Amino acid sequence: MLQPDTPLWLFADQLGPAVYGGEHAHRPILLIEATSAFRRRRYHRQKVHLVLSALRHTQADLGERATLIRAHSYTEALRDYGRPVLVHEPTSHDADRFVRRLHRDGLVAEVLPTPTFALPRAEFSQWAGGRKRFRLEDFYRQQRRRFGILMDGDQPVDGRWNFDTDNRESPPKGATTLGASPPYHPVEDEIDAQVRRDIDVLDLDTVGVDGPRLFPVTPTEADEALRRFIADRLPLFGRYEDAMMGADWAMAHSLLSVPLNLGVLHPLDAVHAAEAAYRDGSAPLAAVEGFIRQILGWREYMWQLYWHFGPDYLDNNSLDAHTPLPDWWVDLDADAVDAECLRQALAGVRDRGWAHHIQRLMVLGSHGLQRGYRPRELSDWFASSFVDGFAWVMPTNVIGMSQHADGGLLATKPYTSGGAYINKMSDHCRSCRFDPKKRLGVDACPFTAGYWAFVDRHQDLLAANMRTSRAVSSLKRLGDLDAVLEQERHREHF
Repeated sequence: MLQPDTPLWLFADQLGPAVYGGEHAHRPILLIEATSAFRRRRYHRQKVHLVLSALRHTQADLGERATLIRAHSYTEALRDYGRPVLVHEPTSHDADRFVRRLHRDGLVAEVLPTPTFALPRAEFSQWAGGRKRFRLEDFYRQQRRRFGILMDGDQPVDGRWNFDTDNRESPPKGATTLGASPPYHPVEDEIDAQVRRDIDVLDLDTVGVDGPRLFPVTPTEADEALRRFIADRLPLFGRYEDAMMGADWAMAHSLLSVPLNLGVLHPLDAVHAAEAAYRDGSAPLAAVEGFIRQILGWREYMWQLYWHFGPDYLDNNSLDAHTPLPDWWVDLDADAVDAECLRQALAGVRDRGWAHHIQRLMVLGSHGLQRGYRPRELSDWFASSFVDGFAWVMPTNVIGMSQHADGGLLATKPYTSGGAYINKMSDHCRSCRFDPKKRLGVDACPFTAGYWAFVDRHQDLLAANMRTSRAVSSLKRLGDLDAVLEQERHREHF
């Protein structure tokens, strides 16, 4: 029997009212800053800032109800606190094992289901059943039905479930920016200033540059960011969500992944706000559906599959990729890169700890796939270098979707391309020293040449897949293939 005054311990990605409100609104709150957590990996400096800022703003918002302990480790802090606590299921396998051990040791009184996602894990397990292959569209449609989102009775509004084909437009010709209203940026306060000073004192080995806090860390900031996105940016989002522009890093993206992953914004709040914009005529259906599919579909899908596949999923390496990440990649040294698309994506990570989903998949991910980077090393890099990267976020996104290292368990084909795709979907190639049409020579595009080297290396796998077999047929018609392969074996500059 739970005692009504048993405190509730919040991890740094469980900081919203869905966790500490409702039935737990009466409980004391425990928050812990464990310095050892920031030394396990080489995190982006702005990510450390966001986490510390979120914890301290939560303490400030909750006032006397909250206790913040700064300690070397969570265990040390819990022992100093001196009272058993409640905690919701953490969001990683390692943290879950740790919490279960604390429960056995008596430091945790009970572990509760996580309330920061739409679908309970038990319901997903029932849906998954004995499936051997998983398909987002099946899950997404079930989610729409389950929560009654964009539905007209038992059918999708306008008779279509998915508007993805409407949301793949190239950047507008002749423009340098999309022209969307600027994204919401929070105003830093004394808490942020003290966080910055404390990070300097900790002398952590971080990557990336320091910079203004760009993302919400409180429920109030998250609500304002959501409101601004829905009102000002959502109408433009869908058409250009896959496009890239060098002078417009945010485009019309919501930039809500950080507050969602910190738990200060609930996914259903974002989904309902977007649906309301469609219902009142302020945003087109294709844009609204595309945004909802990212949150209620893809984000929830990645969360559920992280748990369903289990901790060994990170060890998958079906394409036998064993190239270590180069130093310029790990150090976010964008200035060492010549390929404009890759330089822009890496500079975005360096400067903001963020790049949008096409830069992640079709630039950074595609480069890693073509060059055979170690999948687990790459997944860890994404998790620590991105401000919205948490342990549960990256394995299925990187191991499964981006690197196809799980042998097709999640995605039906490897996702990579030559320079033609990047040229179509961005304005990068016009200012790049490489030519997207060339695969051989000093100005050969590393994505175009790298694509053919990848196809050659895995042609048996690709030939057996209906969606990729044509690439193998095209490969066999290349008269300069041997020269391209030799060139890529010795390529040192990208």
